[in-house]
Amino acid sequence: MTQVILPFLTAIALSVIAAFYSVIGLAQIFPGSFWPIILMGAVLEGSKLVTVSWLYNNWNVTNRLMRYYFSVAIILLMMITSMGIFGYLSKAHLDSNITIGANSVQLKTLETQEKIAKDRLTYLLQRAGDPATASRKIDNQIQETRAELKRIANEKLPLMAEENKLTAEIGPIKYIAEAFFSKDDPSFIDKAVRFVIFIIIVVFDPLAILLLIASQQTLRNMRTVEEVQPNKKKVKKPKTLDKAGGPSLESFFEDDSVEHIPKDKIAKIDGDIK
Repeated sequence: MTQVILPFLTAIALSVIAAFYSVIGLAQIFPGSFWPIILMGAVLEGSKLVTVSWLYNNWNVTNRLMRYYFSVAIILLMMITSMGIFGYLSKAHLDSNITIGANSVQLKTLETQEKIAKDRLTYLLQRAGDPATASRKIDNQIQETRAELKRIANEKLPLMAEENKLTAEIGPIKYIAEAFFSKDDPSFIDKAVRFVIFIIIVVFDPLAILLLIASQQTLRNMRTVEEVQPNKKKVKKPKTLDKAGGPSLESFFEDDSVEHIPKDKIAKIDGDIK
């Protein structure tokens, strides 16, 4: 019975998770009708499981047209689920990219300001070192520029820490991307993410459907075996007494010297004995 219950529960768990990803992903694809899409996706996911179960158990007695339609509908529903899962996982990746992108933009802006401030400080130091151009105004400008560089450095520290944190978060997918794609391609991480998502889609919803069918097939085989070979009750053998009994009480009083005549050899005597 474990071979029936375990695949069935696994199929339901996979279906529920796939339905959650799919419904949220479809709602993100069509954000204008969030709750109607949620309701539609949930009903479609439930209908898919019911259709698979019914079609498997009634395949031989189902009209051919209904059989073909149900099969096509199941395939299309699996494709819809896969698109929803793709949308959900893609949205998660894009959200992380937005955070990384915003942080990178701020860092680049500060680095540009830092470079300008350093060039200005170099120019001011050169003028301050020249007696012909040295003045108190230049000294004040040097102090202001150094203060600006200090401010930029303080603003860069938390952004650099966040950049390192975000880089560590995308480290695994970055290693996968480097294993399959060239680092010279600017979109090699996005390609790796799509590759991983496609692999997940291939084994997510189809595996749930096949596990559901497998559990019902195992249950049907078990019922067939029970019908062909019903349980036989064990018949208890009656206890038999030992026919070879021990010596009787009379045997202790018999004289072995007296000849005994069997009963069947005793002749019937008519008349009186003289």
